Amino acid sequence: MIVVERIAPDGTTHRITIGHHELISDMAAPDGADEGPDPHDLYDAALGACKAMTMLWYAKRNGIPLEGIRVGVSRDASGERQGVYRLTTRVAIDGPLSEEQRGKLETVAGKCPIHRLMADARTEIETILVPEGRSCDLA
Repeated sequence: MIVVERIAPDGTTHRITIGHHELISDMAAPDGADEGPDPHDLYDAALGACKAMTMLWYAKRNGIPLEGIRVGVSRDASGERQGVYRLTTRVAIDGPLSEEQRGKLETVAGKCPIHRLMADARTEIETILVPEGRSCDLA
């Protein structure tokens, strides 16, 4: 379970706890203190991380000598209110790779689970407001 909790009573910075990992999220100034990435950044970063990890996993399983990988993610949110949120990823890979291997890695990047989730799945979200003083634990 993921828990998001406000850190200071008068601030916008939140602690995100995922298992034993902690992240910080905030809003950019002037609305927030810019103490961490905002939720859009975290959403976009999930795509970049998934592409990198999926390509690395595929390369390891298939003996492809992938030595380095960097994924840049840029966003165009100008149409977000109309239902269009456009992300562009640019992937740089290093290693003694053939054109065939590079092509396979590019194909695999488009099949990462988060890419498919963002592009193909319909997400259903339920929000439940719990009574004051109660845990947000879903279990």
